Amino acid sequence: MPKEQLELLKKESQTLENNFREILFLIEQMDMLKALLRDMKDGTHSDSGSGPRDVARDQHSPEVPDEASIVESETSESYINNKTKLYWHGIGFLNHEMPPDIILQPDVHPGKCWAFPGSQGHILIRLARKIIPMSVTMEHISEKVSPSGNTSSAPKEFSVHGLLKRCEGEEIFLGRFIYNKTEATVQTFDLQREISESLLCVRLKILSNWGHPHYTCLYRFRVHGIPSDHT
Repeated sequence: MPKEQLELLKKESQTLENNFREILFLIEQMDMLKALLRDMKDGTHSDSGSGPRDVARDQHSPEVPDEASIVESETSESYINNKTKLYWHGIGFLNHEMPPDIILQPDVHPGKCWAFPGSQGHILIRLARKIIPMSVTMEHISEKVSPSGNTSSAPKEFSVHGLLKRCEGEEIFLGRFIYNKTEATVQTFDLQREISESLLCVRLKILSNWGHPHYTCLYRFRVHGIPSDHT
């Protein structure tokens, strides 16, 4: 095939990929709006302590800015697969080999997640500034927009730990939670242990997933708390 035709096919493939991503994103946004409208209509909202809640309705714990970073030397290895791309109508898209810091970004398009081998892994996050942590948020995509049609690679059980002295040394247990993939895609959990000391680093430990045999995929994780200079 002539080089010009190959280049044209590549451009058309990229255009289709971008359009497909936008469609998936719009579907996800519509699902979220429908869920919000149902909640407003029903007038129901529960806060179960260690269970998930809606962070949009809770303004007392500001989110840590996205200038946070990942300490890769203290983070699990990324999942590597020779077949790194999924295919849709013969077009390759959605590369799974994303770096760990993708979990700090607001982009939660399908495939924009950090994958690690198996169902257990950990990641160390260096926050943008010291805070007194109050809650954390886990985010994943819904099955409706998943290219595979399921979210078995979503985290299930996870725990959160703080480190007082820089990003090393003894860890402080802050809570253990379950991300329910059948509920809202964005779930916020109040920490089970209150501390008065400010932290600079937080370790997230994934203890299990929802059944995927090869890897776990983490889309977005956020920490909420009070900056130490506000106390």
